[in-house]
Amino acid sequence: MVNKTPQSLSNYVRYDPIFHFFVLPVFVITFIGTVVIAVRHPSLHSVWIVVLALALVILTFKVRLNPLKVQDRVIRLEERLRLAMLLQEPLKSRIGELSESQLIALRFASDREIPVLVEQTLTKQLACPEIKKLVKEWRADEFRV
Repeated sequence: MVNKTPQSLSNYVRYDPIFHFFVLPVFVITFIGTVVIAVRHPSLHSVWIVVLALALVILTFKVRLNPLKVQDRVIRLEERLRLAMLLQEPLKSRIGELSESQLIALRFASDREIPVLVEQTLTKQLACPEIKKLVKEWRADEFRV
């Protein structure tokens, strides 16, 4: 479904309902329940079930976070290529000074405002949230996982 509301700083965060509101709560509640059972009825079996439930919670986070890390690397590459096309010297030669989080934040800026934002980011060492707040023409990222 196409998002009819334009993306902005206030609504760019994306939730996966199945993951965030079903899978994750089920595993966390299961872990808490197994801890309660292990405390009330301690045994090797109940402790092992706690370990298994903890492993499932950790696995759930790893299954979600590893693809996000790969996605961040792709965004970093895309933004370096985009900046190389949009920036003039001396900013073009300083692209390598931008951190991964700065590049990820800059992806939301329109092509017109990129030169000014990159210069501000490099001179003031702006963090990701600060960069996002400075974006005036939001460039939506609809493909974020």
